Amino acid sequence: MRLSPEQHLRTQRDFQNVRQAGRRYQCDAFTLWWWAQAGTACARRPAPDELSNADCAPSAAPLRRVGVVASRAAVGNAVQRNRAKRRLRALFRLHQGELPPSGDLLLVARRLLNRLPWSVLEKRFLGICEQLCRALPGASPAPRTATSDA
Repeated sequence: MRLSPEQHLRTQRDFQNVRQAGRRYQCDAFTLWWWAQAGTACARRPAPDELSNADCAPSAAPLRRVGVVASRAAVGNAVQRNRAKRRLRALFRLHQGELPPSGDLLLVARRLLNRLPWSVLEKRFLGICEQLCRALPGASPAPRTATSDA
């Protein structure tokens, strides 16, 4: 499943806003920046032709946008950078429900990202998501469904 175009940070200004105003959480495989869009009445940004219908339905899903960065200095050659970005996008896509609603996320890859197994990356991402939800007042992830191990 692909991310919708509305879920991507697109402009340099978007990336700068997240870095300047957001909170930073680090692990040895990646750095996560989160900028909560508090006070936004809409769960999605209207398209230019929809400006007359700017009131969003309250049942609309919250919008979480993501940007992924993998530099040559931090990660390596093009093959390694592309793999790192794919892995970070997959983490976001699979676990975006663990993040608080309506915010921008910036994931910056580090060299260790491609060396760690997927299960370790997931645990570290989910751990940072829990830290993020505890740190933001009133933010909570989507409810999880209960599973029984019996």
